[in-house]
Amino acid sequence: MNLTMSRMLDGSRILDTLMNNLEGMAYRCVDDEHWTMIFVSQGCAGLTGYTASELIDQTCISWEQLTFAEDRHRVRAAIRAAADRGRRFAVEYRIVKRCGELRWVVERGVAVADEHGECVIEGFIEDVTERRATLGALEQAESRYRNIFEHASEGIFQTTEDGRYLAANPALARLYGYPSPQSLIENLSDIGRRLYVDPKRRDEFHRLMQAHGEVLNFESEVFCHDGSRIWVSENAHSVRGPQGELLCYEGTVQDISERKHYQAQLERQANHDMLTGLPNRVLLGDRLNQGIARAERLGCRLAVVFIDLDNFKFINDSLGHKAGDDLLTAIAGRFSNCLRSSDTVARLGGDEFVLVLNDHDELSSVISLLDRVLAEIGRPVALSGREFQVGASLGVALYPDDGRDAQSLLKHADVAMYAAKDRGRNNFQFFTRELNRVAEERLNLEAAMRAALERGCFEVHYQPKVNHLRRIVGVEALARWNDPQLGSIGPDRFIPVAEETGLIVPLTTTILRQAFAAARRWNLGREHPLRVAVNLSPRLFLSGDIVAHVACLLGEVGLSPSQVELEVTETVFLGDSDRAVSILREFKSLGVSLAMDDFGTGYSSLSYLRRFPLDIIKLDRSLVTDLEHEEEVAMIARAAISLGQSLRKTVVAEGVETQAQFDFLRFQGCDEFQGYLLSRPVPEAALSQLLADGGVIPKKPV
Repeated sequence: MNLTMSRMLDGSRILDTLMNNLEGMAYRCVDDEHWTMIFVSQGCAGLTGYTASELIDQTCISWEQLTFAEDRHRVRAAIRAAADRGRRFAVEYRIVKRCGELRWVVERGVAVADEHGECVIEGFIEDVTERRATLGALEQAESRYRNIFEHASEGIFQTTEDGRYLAANPALARLYGYPSPQSLIENLSDIGRRLYVDPKRRDEFHRLMQAHGEVLNFESEVFCHDGSRIWVSENAHSVRGPQGELLCYEGTVQDISERKHYQAQLERQANHDMLTGLPNRVLLGDRLNQGIARAERLGCRLAVVFIDLDNFKFINDSLGHKAGDDLLTAIAGRFSNCLRSSDTVARLGGDEFVLVLNDHDELSSVISLLDRVLAEIGRPVALSGREFQVGASLGVALYPDDGRDAQSLLKHADVAMYAAKDRGRNNFQFFTRELNRVAEERLNLEAAMRAALERGCFEVHYQPKVNHLRRIVGVEALARWNDPQLGSIGPDRFIPVAEETGLIVPLTTTILRQAFAAARRWNLGREHPLRVAVNLSPRLFLSGDIVAHVACLLGEVGLSPSQVELEVTETVFLGDSDRAVSILREFKSLGVSLAMDDFGTGYSSLSYLRRFPLDIIKLDRSLVTDLEHEEEVAMIARAAISLGQSLRKTVVAEGVETQAQFDFLRFQGCDEFQGYLLSRPVPEAALSQLLADGGVIPKKPV
């Protein structure tokens, strides 16, 4: 055999190998009513369920019959039109596989003359069902975000730097009195001169944008379409391109006319206590009614707290009215240290104060705030050259539990205040017995937690994370607390208390120190070190110098930062996002990996993946639970994994509880898995034994 013939045979063998190993079917067919196949590659079996011998010459079925009936005319028209013009064609349609399953395919080909000059069609057909499903899921996600934009209660906009609107939602059009967003965009072409009553406000807007890249609570008086005026508050930021160029401004607008008018009215009235400067009884009534209306609208709780200072009469009588007035003034000033700007503190007269605490969803947050109030009141006060300490009796009534109007809430808070006095003063009592029981339980839990931290009673359990071969590649460190008196206490109970009281700092330090030490022991001599993951609460993440703190703990233990993952939720980005980004970059410089936990539960996760230096996304269990039973859940999980892969992130699935979930996620390309199917959180000794036994989680027998 000569060299030329050998090369021809090798080339033929290579071509056959390539063609028969493609995921799809190469073909040649006759341009007839049946699309009679002359040649098909071996990929036909995976594509259709039929063998080559069954498809060629319509031995078993013709390609016309395989094509879904509703698509046949469209497909034939597209191919014929391309053939008539001598062009290539590409057409998507459905086929019915041998098993009856309907699949989407894309066919690409061209009409050519064969060896005898007869017209034939040659091309390639591949299955695109999964791709279409992913695109469909992404389109649904885009539709949901568009729905939010269209139906938001706040005005939303995009504008150019020179003051033209690029986009506006219906709420903004209604706010400014225009019949539609398009009408607003077309008619309001010069924001600086035609929108703002004071044109200098636009200059101030530009100045703040150039200095900070954003404006927050930017209040201005503006003209509506009909010439009327309203007050608005804007929150906006700069949007920049890849090279740092300014693309536009975007943000939200709220109508604050009612608040501004109310403020103007207050300036004309004497609504404040002359001694302390606090709101008086008249203004308290207005604030309380506003708070009730807001609580009803938002569906949250409002707390009314009646405060009576303990031993005030003794100080006032023994040291004189001047000392009594100084005491009241000092106590009034301290309330600002523990209350938010949205809350109200008023003086009714004498030593009686009332707090109106807005926007509380959980009773625990009210209890935490009352603790701070008692602590502030109890700090020593210098009077007449001497230090005195006073306490306070606090009575609490909640809307709507204890009353639905201002008079009822004040009356019930007063009753509860006298119950606090009867209990021994310097405490707080709720109007209802059940709420008092909850408050006492929470205070007992806080005290027990402080004692447990001092005694070192918290331990760490570790939940393995495995790869697609079920080999352990990392662990998540989880705090566990078993109290001698209270028994086993779940993280869902003690973590919120820790965050509200500041105990989250020593608790996390304890967990980090134990987890880092365990990781160092496990990784001694390991060829592929395990990574230990620890969750950082939003409050801890944004407080103090957390990066230096973690670096110090790593140095104490002698653990490499590359063996550590720190998990955060998107909550850390909702406030000061610039600070959050700065902290993340410092952690990256330190060498640790960063993971977004609970991905898929928030509104802005996609933008966070683009903006922030994250290495890992952890799919929330809501994207895993029932995915084997609910197609929509499976589609969203598939799209999320595909997105993570496209952004070159490690994708971890949480809450994997069934083999079907594991197999689906593995097939979609998920990198790591975590859940009860593989292992519950276990003590260090148990995990060490798993590693000693080979570090592979065996498949459970069915």
